[in-house]
Amino acid sequence: MSPSAPSTLVAVEDAAIGYGSPFLRGISLNVATGDFLAIVGPNGGGKTTLLRALLGVQPVLSGRRVQNAPLRIGYVPQRDHVDAFWPLTVAEVAIMGRYRLIARGRRPKGVDRAAVTTALDRVGIADLAPRSFRTLSGGQRQRTLIARALASEPELLALDEPTSGMDPPAELDAMDVLRELHRAGGLAVVMVSHRLEAVANYASRLAFVDKDRQLFHVGSLESMVTPDALGELYGRRVNVREENGRRFVYPEPGGTA
Repeated sequence: MSPSAPSTLVAVEDAAIGYGSPFLRGISLNVATGDFLAIVGPNGGGKTTLLRALLGVQPVLSGRRVQNAPLRIGYVPQRDHVDAFWPLTVAEVAIMGRYRLIARGRRPKGVDRAAVTTALDRVGIADLAPRSFRTLSGGQRQRTLIARALASEPELLALDEPTSGMDPPAELDAMDVLRELHRAGGLAVVMVSHRLEAVANYASRLAFVDKDRQLFHVGSLESMVTPDALGELYGRRVNVREENGRRFVYPEPGGTA
C-alpha cells in the first residue's frame, strides 16, 4: 500500500526526522484504517520522534506529512510522564479526553459522562470509576490512560511505550486490552515499544528504527519476525520459535548477525 492510498489515515513520505538536524532520512510510513502498527527499536533509537512526526506534533525536516482529512487521535503518553499522584478519580482522569469536544467554559454533559463510562468499560475498569488514580496499580493506571484517550472517540489510538516498567503479567494484560480494542473494529492502533516481545503476537505490521545504526525497515509481522530481519535490528543472530501459539525471540549471546 502506498503511503497516500485512500485508506491511509496519516503518513510521512521520504521524510527526514530529528531535532535541528536529521538523524534519519528517507522515512516512508503510513497508518491505514484498521491498522495495528508497532514501532520497535532500542531506547534512544528515534521511535518516539518518528511517532511524533507521524502525528504532526514534530515537523518533518524534509519530505512531507500527508493527512487527507481531519483525524481524531487519542494519545497515551509514557506512564513516567504522567503524575501518578493526581488527586483525581479514575473517572475524572478519563473525562480529560473529552476536553477538546467540550466548548470552552462549559461543563461536561451527560453525553460526555456516558462516553467516559463506555471508555472505562471497554478497558475493563468501569468499576474503578470512583477510585482515586493514585491508589491504582501500574496496570490499572495504564488502562485509565487508555480510557482517557478512548473518551475522545479517536479514529487512531497512539501509544508511547504503553508497557514500559510493567511486570510480564501486567504487560500481557495491557497488550490483550489493545488487541481487543483493535479487534472490535473502527480503530487503528500505532504504538512505540523497545520490547519486541511485547508486540510480536499482537501487531499486524512492524517498523524497526535505530538512528545509531541508520536502520529503518517496515513490513508485515510475518516478514519482520524472522531471523534475518531481527538479526538486522539486534546486530546478532536471532532465533524465532513458536510455543503454544506465541512467538518468542531469542538473540544468541555473542553471535553477530
